Amino acid sequence: MLKKVAVFLLISLIPFTLFAAGQQEAAKEEGPVTLSYLVASGSDQYQARAAAEGFMALNPDVKIELELRPGGSDGDNITKTRLATGEMNDMFFYNAGSLLQALNPSDTLVDLADEPFMDVVDEAFKMTVSQNGAVYGVPNQTAMGGGILYNKRVYEELGLSIPKTWAEFAANNEKIKKAGIAPVIATFGDSWTSQLFVLADYYNVQAEVPDFAQLYTENKIKYANTPAAIKGFEHLKEAYDKGWYQSGFATAKYDQGLEMLANGKGAHYPMLSMALGNITSNWPDKAEDIGFFAQPGQSADKNGATIWMLSANYVPQTTTGAKLEAVKRFLAYTVSPEGIADMNKEIPPSGPYLVIGAELPEDVLPAVKDISGYIDSGNSAPALEFLSPVKGPRLEQFCVAVGTGQMSPMEAAVNYDKDVANQAKQLGLAGW
Repeated sequence: MLKKVAVFLLISLIPFTLFAAGQQEAAKEEGPVTLSYLVASGSDQYQARAAAEGFMALNPDVKIELELRPGGSDGDNITKTRLATGEMNDMFFYNAGSLLQALNPSDTLVDLADEPFMDVVDEAFKMTVSQNGAVYGVPNQTAMGGGILYNKRVYEELGLSIPKTWAEFAANNEKIKKAGIAPVIATFGDSWTSQLFVLADYYNVQAEVPDFAQLYTENKIKYANTPAAIKGFEHLKEAYDKGWYQSGFATAKYDQGLEMLANGKGAHYPMLSMALGNITSNWPDKAEDIGFFAQPGQSADKNGATIWMLSANYVPQTTTGAKLEAVKRFLAYTVSPEGIADMNKEIPPSGPYLVIGAELPEDVLPAVKDISGYIDSGNSAPALEFLSPVKGPRLEQFCVAVGTGQMSPMEAAVNYDKDVANQAKQLGLAGW
């Protein structure tokens, strides 16, 4: 599908102050330590590169080689295969929550719970990267809003208001379509991007079924028998039926979607706010034109945003010795005030940090302010994958099938429930 690309970062480093002088001198005598760092292509690579460059601008004894993998299920399979065969890179960047649990972290990853740098990591985040009392991940992103990125200039030119209900959203889309602009950008050529209408709808699901996450984990409720949960699939179908997607959406790629949004060729892009980093890097003069609003539900009184916790850096158990020490130095840097400040210079934050003492800069992007507004007002909830370990790996395939008219919402829900059951059994969850 996507070819693996190796990006080599050769940067001078000085030993990180966390380690003793004797260890530093030994590292110098032995020569540079080379670390291989696996990250997903797309927005993640920019954050990872900024972290690596910032760290190595302070340390001359390490060389970091960045390797890019595909996103979505292809990337998940690469990660799982490398861990299972003992061929994982020295460190890797990956999701928190349910996808992490599928990696069998207690058998494959290094426990970082007792490392001094973990003291500044928010406890809410630690819960999303833990298993059996061990903590495996270190944040290297801000929290993200999952909902609708929109072009503010299009809204201003057409006199549109931010919708709080799906009916209002649908009405806006018809006005946008009439103006000759694609109402909803879809990039099913990168299948992982197809999931947002389903996943970002979780705040609305929880508003209707407050204990959905617990019942779902206990196998007492399904997508197919919960009207509120099926809505996300129905939204995909409605957008297809009403012609809201742009021409060529079935094969369009993520970066093409971002370009459309940035230049006002499309009004809405259901997406995670991590996309703001790409827009800032590739279309810096357009970043201020992008806003964010929560995926609308059925009631304006229950309007709120679904929030994704940070992705994290992890260390496989195959990383040992001098390489393990160098990786830990890097991880300490990523949650230090200096590290966060350095990364902010390269990649503006796309949401709030979950690191104690880390503050958003005053000139943060408008879309980030929009997301913070939902969080500050209490109108937000974590995505389901951070409340339940159950998430089927084939969701993106079913979303593409619905969004291209090949499968009905109910068929997708039934198939996804089967996919979820298989995953839950693999995890050994009770009740499945």
